[in-house]
Amino acid sequence: MPERRPFVRLPTDVCPVNYGLCLKPDLIDFTFDGKLEAQVEVIQATNQIVMNCADIDIITASFVPEGADEINATGFNYQNEDEKVTLSFPSSLQKGSGTLKIEFVGELNDKMKGFYRSKYTTAAGETRYAAVTQFEATDARRAFPCWDEPAIKATFDITLIVPKDRVALSNMPYPADVNLVEVKFGTTPIMSTYLVAFVIGEYDFVETQSSDGVKVRVYTPVGKAEQGKFALEVASKTLPFYKDYFSVPYPLPKIDLIAIADFAAGAMENWGLVTYRETALLIDPKNSCSSSRQWVALVVGHELAHQWFGNLVTMEWWTHLWLNEGFASWIEYLCVDHCFPEYDIWTQFVSADYTRALDLDALDSSHPIEVNVGHPSEVDEIFDAISYSKGASVIRMLHNYIGDKVGDLQLERNEFLSFKDLWDCLEQASGKPIAAVMSSWTKQMGFPIIVVDQEQQGDDRILKLSQKKFCASGPHNGDWMVPISICTSEDPKCSKLRILLEKSETSVTLNGVGPDQWIKINPGTVGFYRIQYSASMMESLLPGIRDLSLQPVDRLGLQNDLFSLSRAGMISTVEVLKLMEAFVNEPNYTVWSDLSCNLGVLSSLLSHTEFHEDILEFIRDLFAPIGIKLGWDSKPGEGHLDALLRGLVLGKLGKAGHKPTLEEARWRFKEHVEAKQVLPADLRSPVYLTVLKHGDAATLDTMLKLHKQADMQEEKNRIERVLGAISAPDLIQKVLNFALSEEVRPQDTVSVIGGVAGSSKQGRKAAWKFVRDNWEELYNRYQGGFLISRLIKVSCLGFIKGLCAFPLQSFFESHPAPAAERTVEQCCENILLNAVWLKRDADDIHQYLLQRKAPPV
Repeated sequence: MPERRPFVRLPTDVCPVNYGLCLKPDLIDFTFDGKLEAQVEVIQATNQIVMNCADIDIITASFVPEGADEINATGFNYQNEDEKVTLSFPSSLQKGSGTLKIEFVGELNDKMKGFYRSKYTTAAGETRYAAVTQFEATDARRAFPCWDEPAIKATFDITLIVPKDRVALSNMPYPADVNLVEVKFGTTPIMSTYLVAFVIGEYDFVETQSSDGVKVRVYTPVGKAEQGKFALEVASKTLPFYKDYFSVPYPLPKIDLIAIADFAAGAMENWGLVTYRETALLIDPKNSCSSSRQWVALVVGHELAHQWFGNLVTMEWWTHLWLNEGFASWIEYLCVDHCFPEYDIWTQFVSADYTRALDLDALDSSHPIEVNVGHPSEVDEIFDAISYSKGASVIRMLHNYIGDKVGDLQLERNEFLSFKDLWDCLEQASGKPIAAVMSSWTKQMGFPIIVVDQEQQGDDRILKLSQKKFCASGPHNGDWMVPISICTSEDPKCSKLRILLEKSETSVTLNGVGPDQWIKINPGTVGFYRIQYSASMMESLLPGIRDLSLQPVDRLGLQNDLFSLSRAGMISTVEVLKLMEAFVNEPNYTVWSDLSCNLGVLSSLLSHTEFHEDILEFIRDLFAPIGIKLGWDSKPGEGHLDALLRGLVLGKLGKAGHKPTLEEARWRFKEHVEAKQVLPADLRSPVYLTVLKHGDAATLDTMLKLHKQADMQEEKNRIERVLGAISAPDLIQKVLNFALSEEVRPQDTVSVIGGVAGSSKQGRKAAWKFVRDNWEELYNRYQGGFLISRLIKVSCLGFIKGLCAFPLQSFFESHPAPAAERTVEQCCENILLNAVWLKRDADDIHQYLLQRKAPPV
């Protein structure tokens, strides 16, 4: 890693008690005027006050000690690099209370952070702007000078001066008055600056009251109130669920959930005013697909969990971000499972979070869950799959290890998320060495691979277990305290034995396990590690995949482990292809989703060879039987998971060039475009993808027309994500130019470019060249934020040769992106790993694919 910037936290000689803040945004010139009157406590005498401040001009500043005369500041010294300002006073400010008064002006920027502008179109087609906020992690300082650190909490009295035909919202409610132009909100509880929010714009809403008496509203674009109903239902079910879980009532009088047009993240948990991308909140019964409903349910569950865990109880510093985000990422699944048991959401967790975290954490350029961060650009960088997905996976493993006591978090008594207090509390409740176990998972990066062998002795099975650090390039030495469960074919869902592996190897005896039974380590795929079985143990597990006696999550886990071992060079990729063929009878959506993902990686790898068509044929052979079984139309009695599976399978077959799927997709697309038979929302992605992959200029024009006509952001995004599937070089270029056009919202440009990069070898080259050629514009657009990391990741995915890691490195040496330094390293590492993998296994894979087609002799 490059040198870390020197960074110093704010001095503690003056601290805020209450911020009286009045802001007046100008929605035409994109500026705002601000007045701050902060009640502060001078802890020790000083003649200067240091605060955070970015892109703000202070006009006047003064300090009024309680009961004494006003002292005007004599200078404002901005340290722009550190986003601080020092106010100097002619004499020393004495210990005690006082009021700090600051008048300032700022910019309503277009960077989707701080106090920014968001563009929308009225029903009459007029372009207007809303003023909205996004402060996490370090951007409240762009809206007002403040002590912008999570531990420095205060209360807030917010006043907004706004045009009277606009909706004005903040964390707290305000007494309604139709003609009010100066909107004064109630005093907030004591809270961190990053959770303060305000929105000024035009919105409709739907509302209800939760069973525990909280007023819940979902704000939507004008005319789309109907699309807020699904999120409203989820939110009103979720609040009482969390109230019971945390044993603390929701602490504010109201909660608003609001859809923001331009929004960099998925959503943000501002206390009492949760902001969302439109696609993470709005659901249209006719035009929303099943995966969108599930996504909305998860995001609502995640953000509402933060109202307690994060907002009421807050991390002392960003080092502890993982506990805040990892916990919310785990409990969102608990919540969705409570609201929608038919989603089988915990199996999906393994594919969406657990395996994703394992993949990232196997890289040498990963990082521990717990990271010391200082400068704002370093803070932005840890909002990644380690903090969220590995954090959630480790909490899930801990929950499984100690039973259901993670809920015993004593939220009221503990104002800051402190690991020590949390582990102590759980250690007392469970009688297990929680602190020691957890520090082995949070303080060192990576995870173990458990190597397993067995031997039969009479009626007993002796298992030999050893651990090493699993790396994408092969194993290294390393030790964890690993909770391990073991089950047998007698009861695949239930652990026969649980142990804590504390050293590098051990032996355990399973009594009464006959030679005909198989053994599975880590039932439920809960432990955060990979497993390498001996050849005979693996062989004995294959029938459990074919006859479905292994539970879905374990069928998925076995295949995913094997795939990773092949990438790391510990087994041949041919072994994985043989295993994949055992999934002929697989009915489970999530298992297919994971298979599909891994085959996508393999297909991308083999696109650099002469025999890419052979892997496409393998994919068609594997997916065709389930495709035929499902058919195109939903049958009576089908549910959420059937809809997800059909979309996945048809999309996979269509992309791989399965002729009957392609013909049907073309016919249905034509009917859809001519408005004879509108495609059900769940079939749109696979159909759009298929016709584009095998389409021409006319197909692309039709898709762009559908995009322009789409009224719903979900439909626009659905089209944007698949446009890159088009094959002709001139059309690929057209899609890339479209990505930067006015037609695409700034936050969605990344997914259009990613769609091009992820679709073909030509697409990858073109996308990377496009990013390089337009770097200045893209970097300015996403300055600092995590969208720049995502852009780099999606545009370098799947590279091997042609672009090896070095041009990538040299490009970023001359075009530094501080918030994405780690991402650049991870991309370079992946490119080199892919090259080694291809060189090692290409011939074997080719031979296997040829031999499976050869007629039997």
